[in-house]
Amino acid sequence: MKQTTIKRGQFLRELGLSSGALMAFYCLGTTMTACSSGSEDPTPVTPGTGTGTAGLTGNADTAKGAINFTLDLTNSTYLSLKTAGSFVTVGSVIVANAKGTMVALSKACTHQGTTVTYRSAQNDFFCSNHGSEFSTTGAVEVGPATKALTLYTAKLSADGNSLTVSA
Repeated sequence: MKQTTIKRGQFLRELGLSSGALMAFYCLGTTMTACSSGSEDPTPVTPGTGTGTAGLTGNADTAKGAINFTLDLTNSTYLSLKTAGSFVTVGSVIVANAKGTMVALSKACTHQGTTVTYRSAQNDFFCSNHGSEFSTTGAVEVGPATKALTLYTAKLSADGNSLTVSA
């Protein structure tokens, strides 16, 4: 199979996108980005997980085995967890400071796998895809989800500078 390269403008014209259609994309907040010729296999980035593994030791991904990791809460990536109402996602886990109590749950909604978020005002976890709501213990409060999120043990160190999460 012969590989052909074309410029972005030519590609968009062949799709039939006029300059007016492109302006509509930009005005609505949608952006189109160019592909880089330097990398054929980019590394995906998960929003809200910080950058790299600074401040994280251990395993935070259920695909790699049992959850067992420690967060350095003095590291800028996880420092926000010292504030009630904040949360971060770390691998397969969402960690929240739920009104002063550290909570760690599986981050994937049990209905269709969308990442849940912590809602401070309601003190619960919410799936924006179909509206499922979960308590801070992971129990389903509002469907369509019918299965609870996995609850992990979250233990704050005596000095409050590290948090260990385990299965």
